[in-house]
Amino acid sequence: MEGERQAVIGPEAERVRLDRALAIAFPDVSRARLQDLVKAGHVRRDGVTVLDSAVKVGPGTVLAVVLPEAVSAEPQAESLDLVIAYEDDDLVVIDKPAGLVVHPAPGHAAGTLVNALIGHCGASLSGIGGVRRPGIVHRLDKDTSGLIVVAKNDAAHKGLTAQFADHGRSGPLERAYLALVWGLPEPRVGTIEANLDRSRKNREKIAVVRGDEGRHAVTHYAVEAAYAEAALVRCRLETGRTHQIRVHMTHRGHPLLGDAIYGGAFITKAARLSETAQGALHTLGRQALHAALLGFAHPRTGEHLRFESQLPPEMANLVTALAKS
Repeated sequence: MEGERQAVIGPEAERVRLDRALAIAFPDVSRARLQDLVKAGHVRRDGVTVLDSAVKVGPGTVLAVVLPEAVSAEPQAESLDLVIAYEDDDLVVIDKPAGLVVHPAPGHAAGTLVNALIGHCGASLSGIGGVRRPGIVHRLDKDTSGLIVVAKNDAAHKGLTAQFADHGRSGPLERAYLALVWGLPEPRVGTIEANLDRSRKNREKIAVVRGDEGRHAVTHYAVEAAYAEAALVRCRLETGRTHQIRVHMTHRGHPLLGDAIYGGAFITKAARLSETAQGALHTLGRQALHAALLGFAHPRTGEHLRFESQLPPEMANLVTALAKS
């Protein structure tokens, strides 16, 4: 895949942005990487280096792309236990435990899912983004457990990214989460549509914003079980915003049990639970949210893959304690 590759825009094509033309000409390379290559000076238009992905190109234009050999990733390989739901040459589906950070970040330079995948996959990883590292297509919060898919090569990354961008509106992607929330949402089946953005009061939090501000966000939910003080709710995302389920359910007055960021106002409700349920909530020690279902079309074969993950023991114990209260 490394080296220089060329393509000529056909006479039937219309004038389009450079990154769009490159994505059509080189469909096995993700658009994000092509944009990075433009910025790095690795793309020429009719023999001249172009540094702006937004410039327009038309029929007859000769495009040349230099794909540098993948370099070592900054994250180091680590031997961490992973629960693998599925794996082949193109991708791996992980059942992530709560507490595991997905990608290295300030304060979490090691011990992440990326470190573990580099250690697990070794040389099988291709040069996504120009480095040998797993292709993170979507993320789960550190304290959210459940299913996450990771691409092993650039073509798989491109195919999966397109499905996640569509969020299942017209494509095969399926994602469902199980959440324990305070109170009983009414109606028991519904949709929450509210734009989200960084809170102006606390930049660590996401908040619902009015009008056209923020980013469009839609969550569909259905109550699966009702208890004395809480409910088990299945949520399906139509968009994939940061903390979306946690913020949307809080906006409706039903924050997640154990959510220290968005459910602080409901902390006194824990005193109404049975001693067993209180103990189970304390043991959980995080927001009660689990990515229980993940389905998608295999980016190479087109086969529909569908995976389900049972509640982890600490969340299942809380459900049992609530049911007995």
